[in-house]
Amino acid sequence: MSDSQYLVSSVKVDIDAPASFVWDILIDLPRYPEWNPYTVKVESTLRMGEPVNLYLPDPTRPGELLHVVEQLAAFDRPTLLSWEMISSADNPDAARRDQIIEILDEARCRYHSTDLFLGPTAPTVMAQHGEWVRQGFSAVAHALKQRAETLYREARATQAV
Repeated sequence: MSDSQYLVSSVKVDIDAPASFVWDILIDLPRYPEWNPYTVKVESTLRMGEPVNLYLPDPTRPGELLHVVEQLAAFDRPTLLSWEMISSADNPDAARRDQIIEILDEARCRYHSTDLFLGPTAPTVMAQHGEWVRQGFSAVAHALKQRAETLYREARATQAV
């Protein structure tokens, strides 16, 4: 197989909350189980180059979790959070996930995520997991929108009192 690149993208969602508010939800890793249907647990220091332990529902074994270890690749507050899997002798798979927040104005933003499968195993990974990843990322986008808008409304209501 030759080296290839395959990109999977989530839906784009407009969120009625500031980008910095949405960013704070994305980096609040201990609360992922409360809202994130795809990456149900994340453990990381969020320091560049350090491990990001991801736990995903296993699509082939209901009730089980897949544990994937990646590395933090970008931490650009409040617009880009990325981690990547670098190929090794033990695992030829390589990929990079970017979570992107576009600032629309001071009270709104747009979110989406991508996963770029890289290297010689990319066609196989894409064929076996591409649609599952796309659906999972889109579910995260919708869940993030709901969580951010709910928490932002609640925060604004508390401030108004």
